[in-house]
Amino acid sequence: MKYKKYLFSLSWLHSILLERRKFKTLGFNKPYDFNDSDFLICHDLLIVLLDEYPKSTPFKALQYLIGEANYGGRVTDEWDQKLLGVYVETFFCEEVMQQNQFLLSDLPEYYVPRDGNLDSYKSYIAQLPHIDDPAAFGQHPNAEISSQIEEANSLLNTLSELRSDRILVGGNDGNTGELIISKLDKIPGPFDVGQIESYNKRTFDPSAMKTFLLQEVQRYNCLLALLKQTKDDLHMAMKGLIVLSPQLESVMNKLVDFKVPSKWLQFYPSMKPLDSWINDLCERIKQLDQWINNETPKVFWLSGFAYPSCFLTSVLQTTARNKGCAIDSLSWEFHLMKKGENISARPDDGVYITGLYLEGAQWDSANGNLIEPMPMTIQSEMPIIHFKPTETKKRNKDDMYNCPLYAYPQRAGTSQWSSFVLAVDLKRGNKSARHWAKRGVALLLSTSE
Repeated sequence: MKYKKYLFSLSWLHSILLERRKFKTLGFNKPYDFNDSDFLICHDLLIVLLDEYPKSTPFKALQYLIGEANYGGRVTDEWDQKLLGVYVETFFCEEVMQQNQFLLSDLPEYYVPRDGNLDSYKSYIAQLPHIDDPAAFGQHPNAEISSQIEEANSLLNTLSELRSDRILVGGNDGNTGELIISKLDKIPGPFDVGQIESYNKRTFDPSAMKTFLLQEVQRYNCLLALLKQTKDDLHMAMKGLIVLSPQLESVMNKLVDFKVPSKWLQFYPSMKPLDSWINDLCERIKQLDQWINNETPKVFWLSGFAYPSCFLTSVLQTTARNKGCAIDSLSWEFHLMKKGENISARPDDGVYITGLYLEGAQWDSANGNLIEPMPMTIQSEMPIIHFKPTETKKRNKDDMYNCPLYAYPQRAGTSQWSSFVLAVDLKRGNKSARHWAKRGVALLLSTSE
């Protein structure tokens, strides 16, 4: 009896891991090639442990061997590993035996059936819905919509790359090419280094913040200089004054498709289309310009920094110096403000942060906790959050969901850029932390729109 029930749990786990891939980043941060050999090895482990310990099943050992050693051996992302652990701990526990019909999801039709012969299990499986509800995998219906949007965009991108009607420099479409290039005219020029020197003389900002600002300006200056040079070269190529190099042609083809050239994305990651990317860049430059010429912002737009992790580190360094403690002894506390709350001054400790988006859930500003998202709402804006450094101490986090914060929708990042920034504690409301983990709930600094 015990063997049959845990075998069914193992089969369900294997199915979940395979099917969650269709939800893209809401399923797993990275795609994994789980296969039948993983299932067969875990099946053998299950038999050995149940035979060796017939009276008391060693669940910790079973969970480790399945979730860490076998299936977990393929998982390379920390948050995917945590999600796998949630499923393993849910499906391999004493309650599976104690309950007659242990629920495998929030839906009542998915459960571990009562003990019976092979035909009874086949009969139960045959009556399951032919089209699985996203809730069967711990997901919200919005997750299916999100994955379908991603698949549609991928198809359209592929079709776009197969087009042959590219704009030819100096051809009949020259006016169209000039119009596309003119989109870059709204981007401002590089910062004046003299402005930075003037800022350093008159401001009382901590040295860590000054260093961060200088590094950000240097990075954006490199990008802005590249954009200006590329724009000038494209104008000259359109007029036939210089030869169109393969690099310039590649840039032009991207602009024609309203995409951001890959060379520009080396300065900070983004999945936005061209127009949105240009508007976003202008807002980033505006925030730095106001910081330099006016005063330190009361509320920081964290999404506007090329290296948000460096900004948060500079805040920790500032607090550590003020308190005379080691930076390693500090951790973050997060206080979410009420929606529309007016911020009149900077906080005594830490910083106010805006510009975050919540994916997979929604924030109830009235009650201050996570709730299920509205239908068709893929991402929603978060209120201003007070990031407050505090000396490390044990705090009760039973009512919290440890929510990962990513720089952009591609949660796995790339070989050059790590998307993960830090984990933010959010009140979980009347749902468990496991519930939100299965939902794939995460915070984003920017969207793909």
